[in-house]
Amino acid sequence: MYRRRRRAYFVMMGACLVLFVSAWAFVRLWSMPAAIAMCVVAMVIPPVAAMVANRKGPEDSWWDDPADASRSRTAPRPAKGGPTGPNGSTGPAGPTGDPESDAWWDELDGKKRRQ
Repeated sequence: MYRRRRRAYFVMMGACLVLFVSAWAFVRLWSMPAAIAMCVVAMVIPPVAAMVANRKGPEDSWWDDPADASRSRTAPRPAKGGPTGPNGSTGPAGPTGDPESDAWWDELDGKKRRQ
């Protein structure tokens, strides 16, 4: 999985460099608007490449410390709808004890619809 993300990143960054260099090396000689358009496209590629390179797959546990070798990388994910609090809220790791925060998490989880 890491190799695929790394390869995609380098391909996208290579395309960015090719677009930028070719725009000002020889495309500008034929069409200045085309060269500017190529640079605009090249400008958008690096942030997208960074998002692609840093995206985690379903088997990657982003909350695990990579230095912690005691946990398996393929540990099962916690079941949805785990322990609930007295008002039925779950929050990120169970009820938080703060009713306002619990209501916010419930709204994000779609448990309570806003009227």
